Amino acid sequence: MTEVGAKEVKALRDRTGAGMLACRDALVEADGEIERAVEILRTRGEAQAAKRAGAQAREGAVQAYVHAGNKIGVLVEVNCQTDFVARNEKFLEFVRELALQVAATAPLAVTEEDLPVHEREHEQRVATQQAADRPENVRDRIVSGKLDKWLDEVVLMRQKHVNQDKHDGKTIEELRATLATETRENIVVRRFARFAVGG
Repeated sequence: MTEVGAKEVKALRDRTGAGMLACRDALVEADGEIERAVEILRTRGEAQAAKRAGAQAREGAVQAYVHAGNKIGVLVEVNCQTDFVARNEKFLEFVRELALQVAATAPLAVTEEDLPVHEREHEQRVATQQAADRPENVRDRIVSGKLDKWLDEVVLMRQKHVNQDKHDGKTIEELRATLATETRENIVVRRFARFAVGG
């Protein structure tokens, strides 16, 4: 069994945000190798996040955003499990950035499941018509690709964050999952409303 010092445990904790005991156990399992310990924690974190996904998220925050010129307004609700996390600055920043995302991109739904059936059917028809002159053996892939691209644009959780420099091109779902791992809580983007003058 590898001896693990407090210095290594603290370094791993600072890097991952995991608890001291979890860091120590991961370092012992990884024979003191920091990179392997990070991977072990990430794997366990995903398992913990899956367990938390079933937990009730009844706390949270509602964020309002009004764009300059008062032409666009947004309300976003994001839930978590405890009021402690609801007051956490990282959580509140995520909610604020989500309101800006909705203002900038005008998504149709939070998730694919929330997307109105008629919208999806309409887009399917358009994609099928656009691919009609293509060879039959590639037509289905073209339609599927066009639908996927459209879903990436209109489903909030599939969208890439508009501030790609800050978030390395991550999707909203990836950012939510990271926040859930960091806070060790179930984080749910519940709903949004976007208002535009004349629209």
